[in-house]
Amino acid sequence: LSQPLCFFFHAQTDLYSGALFVQVCLGWDLYLSTVLMLVVTGLYTIAGGLAAVIYTDALQTLIMVLGAIVLAVKAFNEIGGYPNLEEAYLKAVPSKIVPNTTCHLPRADAMHLFRDPVSGDLPWTGMTFGLSIMAAWYWCTDQVIVQRSLSAKSLSHAKAGSILASYLKMLPLFLIIMPGMISRVLYPGKGPGTRTRSWQDGCFAWLRGLMIAVMMAALMSSLTSIFNSSSTLFTMDIWRKLRPGAGERELLLVGRVVTVVLVALSVVWIPILQSSGGGQLYVYIQAVTSYLAPPVTAVFVLAVFWPRANEQGAFWGLMAGLVLGLARMGLELAYPAPRCGVPDQRPWLLADIHYLHFAVLLCAATGAVVVGGSLLTPPPPPARDLTWWTLSREPPRTSVDGTSRGPPDGEDATEPPFWARVCGINAIVLMCVNIFCYAYFA
Repeated sequence: LSQPLCFFFHAQTDLYSGALFVQVCLGWDLYLSTVLMLVVTGLYTIAGGLAAVIYTDALQTLIMVLGAIVLAVKAFNEIGGYPNLEEAYLKAVPSKIVPNTTCHLPRADAMHLFRDPVSGDLPWTGMTFGLSIMAAWYWCTDQVIVQRSLSAKSLSHAKAGSILASYLKMLPLFLIIMPGMISRVLYPGKGPGTRTRSWQDGCFAWLRGLMIAVMMAALMSSLTSIFNSSSTLFTMDIWRKLRPGAGERELLLVGRVVTVVLVALSVVWIPILQSSGGGQLYVYIQAVTSYLAPPVTAVFVLAVFWPRANEQGAFWGLMAGLVLGLARMGLELAYPAPRCGVPDQRPWLLADIHYLHFAVLLCAATGAVVVGGSLLTPPPPPARDLTWWTLSREPPRTSVDGTSRGPPDGEDATEPPFWARVCGINAIVLMCVNIFCYAYFA
């Protein structure tokens, strides 16, 4: 499941969005922009590996955050601050609309998270439960994130990295979404079909160069992470099983070949991506994730919190979830969502079941198969440090298969109490801030 998720969710969506950005800003051809991004990111990913990816990510994060803050401050100053945003946004009606429809009009619930569970574009039931399932998959099991956590020097560093990422994750609402809403207020008649030079000159022209650098840094950071993680997944989890005697040179070569193949498939998939999701990249990303990620989340949660879960149950649960998810995704590709103002004549499975609701159903179905398969087969042998209930405070020195684990002799693997408290306090603060924002924008 991780390989198709890297392909459908990560690689080709990032490639397409990056190429589209270059096309809009510089007027280049879409596929020429794609090749340009691949050459630049591929060079230092293949040459430098994970170390190069992490160092460039750290630098690019600084550029992204500073650039986004500058743009957000400028945007809020133009509109007179946040208090004016809601009223002004609801009045930002474009000059050209579809008669007798609400197409292109600002949604009445634009400033609210809790939207109608049936007619809402993001129903609150799906957002609360469906997006939580996908968030658990991404932040707890996705190779891009896990690889970074495992590269930490110590447990405290891993926790601190997650805390920092959580603080940064709070920023997009104020640095990306709201400036985007402000742009609609300032330029209500300017959309994708009305890109003109005079419009571009008016959109904070002095910031254009900085914003291009920020966006390219963000896209290159994502692409390098994806290339490195996907090649690691294939070489370590698949190729080493097919060829147990493969040496390091062979694994390195296979990883580079996998990166090239993944890039080629991503380019080929771009026309399909252009016709999916009604032109909304975010919808496409969330929809594909809701078809493929819930089985992984279900297996992960049961494996951590239910000691009776075993390998057979996990395998058949993943297979059942994959079949159901691919079936729904196939229907989505065969019956694309109609554009605004066009009657929805798709099968009821697509028209009546939102993809976020489908994610909840798919997670529950996978969990049921895992539980059933585990109960019908022998229980796993008892082992420590594999589930939440069997964790020990001491770092493990041996694994289930008897091989040595833990830090080298002479190194202290225990977490310093001071930094443990600092990370814990910050985690509580983040939870409180998130709960407040969730309630405020409900």
